[in-house]
Amino acid sequence: MNDLFPENGLRPKKRFADCVRGTTTLADGAWGTELQRLGAPLGACLDEWNLTKPELVRQVAEGYVQAGSRVILTNTFRANRISLGGHGLEEKCAAINREGMKISRQAAGNCAMVFASIGPSGKMLVSNEVTPEQLSEAFAEQASALAAEGPDAILIETMTDIEEARIAAAAALKTQLPVVVSFVFDSGRNKDRTLMGCTPEQVASAFARDGIHAIGANCGVGVRESIAVCQRLAAACSLPVWIKPNAGLPEMVDGLPTYKTTPEEFAGFAKELREAGATFLGGCCGTTPAFIRALARHTALVA
Repeated sequence: MNDLFPENGLRPKKRFADCVRGTTTLADGAWGTELQRLGAPLGACLDEWNLTKPELVRQVAEGYVQAGSRVILTNTFRANRISLGGHGLEEKCAAINREGMKISRQAAGNCAMVFASIGPSGKMLVSNEVTPEQLSEAFAEQASALAAEGPDAILIETMTDIEEARIAAAAALKTQLPVVVSFVFDSGRNKDRTLMGCTPEQVASAFARDGIHAIGANCGVGVRESIAVCQRLAAACSLPVWIKPNAGLPEMVDGLPTYKTTPEEFAGFAKELREAGATFLGGCCGTTPAFIRALARHTALVA
């Protein structure tokens, strides 16, 4: 079933509840690499642009909506108090998150859902850089600020530590919004484990029991390598599956990461990812609106 292009040519906003296994909903592409393309230096606090350069953040969001995304994220990936503290911005946590939601909501209009992005803290529980209590407070503050602006769901993304992800998911679930949890699987001999050694099966079963609403994988590897991970996540639980691979592995060119995979090469795997169980399909680092347009074309062709 393909809901990307209704017969009447309109694209009314979907609901999260409509995104069940057996359907395909087109998500967006990368945010960080797009903001870098617009001038953000490596290492900059991209989340602060919600306050200082909102027009450029909105440009990214609108680009994906115009390309056909039915779900777009928010520029709030590292907008938790712990990560913002590294830039002296912890007291602007609520404002950064709320503005990020407003920007994406305005760009989405009635065409796309907005999933509020919550990424990792950047600190490690296993090395005692942060305590569970500190993580819980930080994620609860971020989730509350995002929820105040009415997202359609909260996405816990690019996670590597299952315990940190569970803390973030617990905070997000308290908002009563749908919660999606997505991990990076790029470790181990077959690049099918998280940094902490968890398999897709372990992740899926753990979070299905925790009451989240969708499970997934993003970042880390390229689109070809994501097919097997998608299959395993789908086989391990009945939840919708969120898949956003990178545009391959980057090479440094003139001081910036450059991705060699083309939109058509990337989208050439759309059929296999759908057959593997992908419910939400988009791209991560290195992907652009051109990748989303290519995915839309290929998905329509294989519907």
